[in-house]
Amino acid sequence: MKLAKWDPFREMEAMLDPYSKSHDWPFRGGRDLNTAGADWVPRADITETDDAFCITADVPGIKREDVKIDIDDHVLSIHGENKQEKEEKGKTLHRIERYYGSFRRSFSLPENVNEDKIDAVFKDGVLTLTIPKTEVKKPKSIEIKVK
Repeated sequence: MKLAKWDPFREMEAMLDPYSKSHDWPFRGGRDLNTAGADWVPRADITETDDAFCITADVPGIKREDVKIDIDDHVLSIHGENKQEKEEKGKTLHRIERYYGSFRRSFSLPENVNEDKIDAVFKDGVLTLTIPKTEVKKPKSIEIKVK
């Protein structure tokens, strides 16, 4: 019988793993996050001021040029890919906890935003999007005369 070093953290991870996977937590693509085809999901905060909405998303270890942002039919999507480092000869991997592969996160935008003036800032693995508000369009009333 071979002696093995006891690692209580590995035992706790093994115990909690079935629960975290079944609830898509924390970075497996959850159904409620519009993440079709994603390997992991960046977490985000959404705040609002009188003038704008602000989305702050964590994309650690991602280069700015590997993050894409687009809007289609009032849905803003942040997507890209984090490529895994190649295993080098003579180097043994003992644990991989960082998230690799494609990521996607989508947000439905309200009608009162100016999609053409969205400002994006990427610094230290944090993407901050400022989405300016516009005046809410009031319904146009047209009187139709009946003859």
